[in-house]
Amino acid sequence: MTNFRKLEVWRLAHETTLEVYRVTATLPSHERYGLVSQMRRSAVSMAANIAEGAGRDTDQDFARFITIARSSANETDYHALLAKDLGYIDESTWARVSDLIGRTRAMLNRLRQTLLNS
Repeated sequence: MTNFRKLEVWRLAHETTLEVYRVTATLPSHERYGLVSQMRRSAVSMAANIAEGAGRDTDQDFARFITIARSSANETDYHALLAKDLGYIDESTWARVSDLIGRTRAMLNRLRQTLLNS
């Protein structure tokens, strides 16, 4: 069992989630139960699945949760792109969020490979 708070990838996923919350707070109120909810839920899922997987007994099981976290990163990335394309966030905000998500996804990929190769 790993203390998830010590994992750099969890810290980055948490930072990404906090940024998504800040950004979605500026979206139109009519998106509260649509895009805002979906984007926040998928962002939270990244860090939550890392935390849950870290508590599993085997590396294989942990890797499965990392795969789910990576899928949530992809979903969050799409939601951010959609928010940009709808004109809800500007290009620089989108680039900042997309960069955080991309860095998180890359770390998730590396961790997954390490877990599967151990």
